Amino acid sequence: MKLRSLLSVALSLLFLISTFAKPQTEKPKDNPPPSQSEKTPVQTHPAEQEDVVKLGVTLVQVDAVVTDKNGKYINDLKPEDFEIYEDGRKQQITNFSYVAIATKAPAKIESNKTDNKNAAIIPPTRLRPEQVGRTIALVVDDLSLSFESTHHVRQTLKKFVDQQMQPGDLVAIIRTGAGMGALQQFTSDKRQLYAAIERVRWNMNGAGGISAFAPIEQTPEEQAQQTLNREREARGTRSANDEQRERRSGDIDQFREEIFSVGTLGALNFIVRGLRDLPGRKSVILFSDGISLFTRGENNIRVVEAMRRLTDLANRAAVVVYTIDARGLVVTGPTAADNFNGLSQQEVSNRLQERDDKLFESQQGLNYLAYQTGGFFLRNSNDLTKGVTRALEDQQGYYLLGYIPQDSTFKPVAGRRAFHKLTIKVKRPDLSVRYRTGFYGIPDVEAKPASRTPEQRIVSALISPFASGDVPLRLTSLFGYDEKIGHFMRSLLHIDTRALKYTEEANGNKKAVVDIAAVTFKDDGKPIDQFLRSYAIGVTQLNFERFTKQGLIYSIILPVKKPGAYQLRVAVRDENSGLLGSANQFIEVPDVKKGRLTVSGITAQGYSAANARAAAANTDPALLAKESAQVLTEDHPQWGPALRRFENSMELSYSFLIYNARLDDKTRQPQIEAQVILWKDGTAIYRGHPAMLDIDPSQDLKRILTGGRLNFTKLDVGEYVLQVLVTDKLAKEKYRTATQWVDFEIVK
Repeated sequence: MKLRSLLSVALSLLFLISTFAKPQTEKPKDNPPPSQSEKTPVQTHPAEQEDVVKLGVTLVQVDAVVTDKNGKYINDLKPEDFEIYEDGRKQQITNFSYVAIATKAPAKIESNKTDNKNAAIIPPTRLRPEQVGRTIALVVDDLSLSFESTHHVRQTLKKFVDQQMQPGDLVAIIRTGAGMGALQQFTSDKRQLYAAIERVRWNMNGAGGISAFAPIEQTPEEQAQQTLNREREARGTRSANDEQRERRSGDIDQFREEIFSVGTLGALNFIVRGLRDLPGRKSVILFSDGISLFTRGENNIRVVEAMRRLTDLANRAAVVVYTIDARGLVVTGPTAADNFNGLSQQEVSNRLQERDDKLFESQQGLNYLAYQTGGFFLRNSNDLTKGVTRALEDQQGYYLLGYIPQDSTFKPVAGRRAFHKLTIKVKRPDLSVRYRTGFYGIPDVEAKPASRTPEQRIVSALISPFASGDVPLRLTSLFGYDEKIGHFMRSLLHIDTRALKYTEEANGNKKAVVDIAAVTFKDDGKPIDQFLRSYAIGVTQLNFERFTKQGLIYSIILPVKKPGAYQLRVAVRDENSGLLGSANQFIEVPDVKKGRLTVSGITAQGYSAANARAAAANTDPALLAKESAQVLTEDHPQWGPALRRFENSMELSYSFLIYNARLDDKTRQPQIEAQVILWKDGTAIYRGHPAMLDIDPSQDLKRILTGGRLNFTKLDVGEYVLQVLVTDKLAKEKYRTATQWVDFEIVK
């Protein structure tokens, strides 16, 4: 099978496998109480962020959050203030520490005082792993949400991004019914989060109706059946088949709800697996209209098994799940929408009791999920933001408690692994403690996934929340428009060839083989383009040093049929060493055909003032469209538009296209004003004065090519963002401003 076919199959099946995979752990079975472990002195030390939860034969380590009766977080407890029990047997605490999670106060974000909301967005800062303060997955269970709940969840998500998100937050907004949308990467880019919120809509194919509960009323079918039943009862001829038919109808509804619940838990399972490789304590905030573990007193086996797998995986991955009932304060009694005509008093009472039972059953699954993973469940509150706020506050810090387990903890009995219940107590009065309630007796070393195929490793790299550094990559995606080819995206991928492993040919030349995979996702999470190709790279001895210093640039031209928000993800695998690298970028493609002022992507390139040589910046869509997707090289790739790493003794040349500029009725010339802003760490360190552009009247005024230069002599080493604000003085006030930006780096 070709590599491209393997990638397509892997991407198609990945979500399904995570959703409906067979249980990886056995059902718990009671074991005899373990014997007391040998005593070991308590070690009090700062914990490694990567070691939040350990389940091993030499150490069991769990995290716990302690609050007082007013909800205030307590951080001054000592080992002697705690007691920890495994299956009711007290354990000696051998490892103890308090981990404080540093969070920054919300920064004072400057605003570009314009009438266009897009122009006011501050360019995002690319976060490195060490800069991440909180990692938060906001999961919308659109498989269960009603129309009303969906509206309230959207408002809550917008408020979070607008007001509660902090610098250093790594966030993903994911819908359980989005299929491949679960692959959305964690980001600090508010544009990407706003695009994700726009996709949060009522799922007509889900289990949710218009409101939390459908009004109580008789359907025409029920009226006909009721008439028939009364006639049969009067004749004494009501058959067992009638009762079976009614039970079968109820079983179908129950089965449908179970399938949606299993789908929700499968999506959460997939998200937790993605979080597993991130450092520290991670959190998932789930908005749902309920998950039923049982119906009418009987366990929903499919849901229970999926829940067990999820909670065990979350505990091993140090993921805390907070659940929020998106229905808010639910009224289960009679409402104005109910119509009791044709129903007897007993039937009305039964219907109301069914509604009450359904609410209770649906909330138990959410409560169980939060309780088992150390989170909490917010119910019966119309203020959904309150639950988000509490979950964010819960990220302040936590205690790590560790003990040496008995031999029997991880020893299978009759081939089965037992579930071990944990109990943590705080001796100081009036304090509450939340913690993970237990674990299966499988050590982490055995729970790790088996060796994966090269294709599986590439897929894993594509969905990684961070860019992989084994093979350093830099991805730059720009959008453009041409009347002949329409909207398109051009992406430049720079590969650091020093990380590749080379074999020596008989003639002394060097050879490397790389697999390059790329997937483009639409804002609904569905892939619109994908490929995986293998390239053999041969380099002569004479050019090898230069080749490894410069690297490779791979160019991708992708026509875009429909404007909107896109994600491009790329992974590169070195066949000789097996090392991987990955990169991703979010890009918005505006609809140029609407006739509104639009600015293309910005190409930025440096040149040395010493030799006064400026590298050309190719932004002509007609020329770009003719380039094939092939490996390219540059004389100075560090200075080129793909990598954009400059020395502060250099100058930056930037260029872009302006579409749909209005023309003066008399002069038939545009009146365009441009302003340049330079950003560093979310702060504007330079604001140029708005200036009218001197436009060559001989060029195509439908797509005006312009740009400028900047001097770096006063810039320190670091990462920067160049933003361009363009204002059309002749356009309507609402659409007269557009903006774009590009990031670059100053190196020594």
